[in-house]
Order: sequence, then C-alpha cells, then structure tokens
Amino acid sequence: MCGIAGILNLNQTAIDPALPQRMIQRVRHRGPNDSGVYLDHHVSLAHARLSIIDLAGGRQPMSNKDKSAWITFNGEIFNYLELREELIRNGHRFATRSDTEVILHLYEEHGEECIQYFNGQWAFAIWDERKQKLFLSRDRLGVRPLFYTVADRSFIFGSEIKSIFTHPAVGREIDLLALDQLFTFWTTLPPRTIFKGIQELLPGHSLTVQKGEIRSWPYWRLDYASRPELRSTQDYADRLLELLVDATRLRLRSDVPVGAYLSGGLDSTVITTLIKRFTNTPLKTFSVTFDDPEFDESAHQKEVSHFLGTDHQEVRCTRRDIAQAFPEVIWHTEKPILRTAPAPLYLLSRLVRDNGYKVVLTGEGSDEMLGGYDIFKEAKIRRFWSAYPNSRFRPLLLKRLYPYLQNLQTQSDAYLQAFFHVKPEDRSDPFFSHLPRWDLTARIKIFFSEEVKSQLKAHDAYAEMKGLLPAEYFGWDGFSQAQYLEAAHLLPGYILSSQGDRMAMAHSVEGRFPFLDHRVVEFASTIPPRLKMKALNEKYILKHAVGNLIPPSVKKRSKQPYRAPEAQSFIGAAEQPVRNEYVEELLSSDRVQKDGIFNPGAVQKLVEKIHRGRAIGIKDNMALVGILSTQLVVDRFIQNFDSRVVDASH
Repeated sequence: MCGIAGILNLNQTAIDPALPQRMIQRVRHRGPNDSGVYLDHHVSLAHARLSIIDLAGGRQPMSNKDKSAWITFNGEIFNYLELREELIRNGHRFATRSDTEVILHLYEEHGEECIQYFNGQWAFAIWDERKQKLFLSRDRLGVRPLFYTVADRSFIFGSEIKSIFTHPAVGREIDLLALDQLFTFWTTLPPRTIFKGIQELLPGHSLTVQKGEIRSWPYWRLDYASRPELRSTQDYADRLLELLVDATRLRLRSDVPVGAYLSGGLDSTVITTLIKRFTNTPLKTFSVTFDDPEFDESAHQKEVSHFLGTDHQEVRCTRRDIAQAFPEVIWHTEKPILRTAPAPLYLLSRLVRDNGYKVVLTGEGSDEMLGGYDIFKEAKIRRFWSAYPNSRFRPLLLKRLYPYLQNLQTQSDAYLQAFFHVKPEDRSDPFFSHLPRWDLTARIKIFFSEEVKSQLKAHDAYAEMKGLLPAEYFGWDGFSQAQYLEAAHLLPGYILSSQGDRMAMAHSVEGRFPFLDHRVVEFASTIPPRLKMKALNEKYILKHAVGNLIPPSVKKRSKQPYRAPEAQSFIGAAEQPVRNEYVEELLSSDRVQKDGIFNPGAVQKLVEKIHRGRAIGIKDNMALVGILSTQLVVDRFIQNFDSRVVDASH
C-alpha cells in the first residue's frame, strides 16, 4: 500500500520540480520504504512506497517498455499472478514481478477497460503520453482513497487531501454543505468532501483528463435486483464459503508477513480461521482491549485465539489514550467524525507496525454484505411494529436490541414510536431503515452558529441523498435498500476511510478485506434476505457456511457493535476531572466564537452537562465528538496547515 499524488497543468506550463516532491512528502506515512517522482514538463506523478510485493523491483512511478505510459499506484491487484501469466501467453514481456507492471500491460491491452479484470483494491493514475491523457481509477468498494481538484488551470490529485493542500494554488475552506451532510449521514456525499473545491473520485468510478476536459463514469455498482431462488440453503452456504476461501487465499499473497485483526466476533474469527488453512507458520493476530468492561471483548478474543492457536498481541486502550491520540486521528481522517471508534484502531495499527508487520486481514464488509448490523434488525422490528402499532410486545424488542442505551430503557411506547418512526406511513419512505439514525445524528446541528444555520436554511441533505440513488433502488425490498445505504455510503465514507485506510496507513499498515472481494459482494447480493437474517438471527447464511470451523460460542453470540469511550475521554466527570489542553482551547467560548461554526453558549452548556455526568447517551456523545473533531479540522487544515511539521521518519 502506498501514497500517490500528481499534477497535470492544463495550460501545459512547466511544473516546479520541487512541488511534487513536497506533495508526496506529506504522505510518507503511507509509504516509508521508498519514494519517486516522474516529471515531464507539464505532468508529474509522485509515489511513496510501502513495499509488499516485489520488494526489489516494484519501484514507482513505473513505465512501460517504451516509456509511453507511466503509473503511480496505491493498492494491490490480488489476481496479478493469473493476469501476468495470461499476458505472457499473449506476448507481453515483464521486467519486474510486481502487480504494478501488470496494470500497465493490461492498460496496453485493454485501455480504460483494464480495470474490469482486476480483483483488488486500488487507486491509480496512468499518464498516457501518446494520447496526452491522464487516466485515474478507484476500486469497486472504495477501499483506497483518491481526491482531486482543479486550481489555477492545474488538475491536482492525491491519496490524501493534505498532499493537494501542499499545492500553493489550492485554497482551504470548510464546505458547510458537506458539514451538513456529515452531520446527517456520518459522511459527506461524494464527490463532495468537507473542503470546498476538493472532490473525491467515487468508488467503482474512473476518470480521464484529456484536452482540458474532465470526464468520470461508473464501471461497477452494487445491485440488489430480485432474482429467482435457484439454490437450497446449503447451496448458498457452500458457494459463499468457496468464494471466501479463495478471496482469503488471494489476499495472503505478499512478500512480507501477513497478520490478522481478531475482535472475537464472527467476521474476524471466520477470516482468521480461513487464513489458518493457508499458512504453515504461526499466525499473529492483533486486537484492542479496553479498561472499561462496557467496551471490552478481550475474553472472547482470547477464547478464539486459543481455539485457533494464534500468536496473539493486544493493545490496551484507556480514555486517556483516546484523548491523547485524537488530534492525530483527525489529522489522518481529514474530516470530522462523530464517534471515537477510529482512535483505538489508530493505536492498534501502531501495535501492528511495532511488531514488524505491514499487512493485516480483517472482517470488514461482512455486516454490510450479509446483514449483520443492528440497523437491519431494528428496521425489521420497526416494520413489524408499524404493521401492528398498538402492540405492547414489539417495542420491548427494540429495548432488548440496545441494552447498552440506558436512557432508551425507561422511555414510553409513545416516545419509542416517534423516535423509531414506526407509523404505517413511514414504511413507504425510501430511507425507512435509516430514519432514526439520521434524525438522531442531525440533532447535532442545533449547535451550529446562527450564521451557519442561516447559510444552511435552504439545504436539504435528504434530497441530495435521494438524488444519488440508482433508479432500481426504489424497486428493491426494504432489507436490500438498507444494505445499499450502508454499503454504498457509510462503508466507503466512514468504515473503510476513518476507521480503515486512514488509521492503518497512519502507521504504514495495509488492510485487506476478503468479504469485499467483488465476487463475494456480487454473490452476496443474490442471497435472499431471509437467509441473511433469519428472524432476528443476523448473518445466518455465514454461520451456516462456516459450520464447525469456529467455536460454537462465537456463532451463538449476538453481534456486539464495536464501540469506544467517547465524551468523557475529553471532559471527564466532576468527581474525575480530565485535563486536555487542546480540548479546553478548541472548545473555549473565545475559540468557538472566532471559528464561527458553532454557538459558543450551546457548546459550553454541552461541556458542563457532560462534566456533571448528565449527558443524554448517543446524542450528546456524538455532539461533543463531532464539534471537537470539526474544531480540530479547522485548526489543523484551515488555520495552521502551513506550519504543520511533516514527519517522514516512518
């Protein structure tokens, strides 16, 4: 895994040779092993390398034989060996053993359609000198990031926005419409990012820049079209396991050791079990544990590690650790976040690096593709309740679903009915599954300053989301609609970025995700919803598929959402005060007033409420984390970016 950056001057003026060097230096954490720059008058490609495949021969930017095409590539093409053999049979000759060179040869063979042959995770740029064309592409599910902008007649791109901001022509300003989106959906809606003028290439999309024209298009998309059930339950289970085994096998290809994250839950246990099928050496696994028993899963992690015989390492995470790491977490997320969950993962990737590992496999993607999240259960219960709104039993199911939300347990049925949108007419809303979550998140907007509220008065985030939905979405069943919203938006916009790529690559660690193999994803979309969630038994088909491969206790456990301590990590309670100078500074009335995004009085009341131990569950926790992370984004990227010291030591 690597970092990429580049410039194409649309007016064909020369590029300052020092500029691409500075751009790639900003993301040396993504690729500490090597760096390189290709410069040809008005175009430049830059690369920071994390050496994983062909350690000696995979240096980038890389060219084809006659140097008519150059590439800078971030990612892995897992089926590169099979593609390489086929290309050799077709007469191609290779100078390296790298997957990067395979991309170049496939581009020579198939042009922009080369991406249809890849099984992998990628973000790359190819400069085609003959056609004077820049070709960019991003993987199907959005595992690897890719951003771009146009400033002063220059097309500028990079793996991270901080590289783009290094260009002197690029301005830095918060996009309030994007902030409104994020404070609704937990993520911005691409191509919009949190910064004005900076765009994100959508997952499953490619882009070309040629003769001053920028054109992007989708080459792949999620599809949940209903299909006749032609398989038995066992047939679905067997095929799912077969695909997962092969997806895992491909993701073990590496010239450096490969480890795994082990949370103790179903998904990571399945992947760790499958890895054990393909390795003869002890497998090293890594996990996060917490001092607070409400969040800690260490007992389950140790049970699975013992069952599978892995060499297990763990990092203990305290509230103080979260507060200390949080500024660096936001430096890497490059956008506000609403939960502290990325911070422990930042510490986890540091543990992986300190153990000498660069690659880990994880269970990400299973919940989205196979129906594992509580939101799927919640939507099913709500539909059940809305059909019988006078039922006294159905609201109890919602309380049982969220035992860790104490304030929910004491609420009346009338309150729950309003909060969870269970009126019969709610069922026809295209966002039915996500209405409670998004409405709860949107309450953070009450903390906006009057000026910001005025600017956002006419903005309709829901209408924007609706405009991005494919036409077929409205004909899908409710379960598939919920899956799409999770997989197409929250997965790439938050899970794979703020909790995934950014936290891992902060410490030069590459994450690989067998559940996000496109063959697994495409097959999972054909599995009937009744086999993904049988009654309220989540991921039923996966549990059926793995049979006795995993401990029975793992299959029996209800999914425990990954959570971490939140507001009191920064504020503390009256009886246990916590001092964090940056928190006090960024949330002070003077600073909040100066930055202008939030209402100083409302923020101070929230801080005092948390300090007194009177925070109201998720809403107040999300508000504090969202406000603080936004203030950090303003501080690090808008006000003080130029003075930021770049650490290229790792």
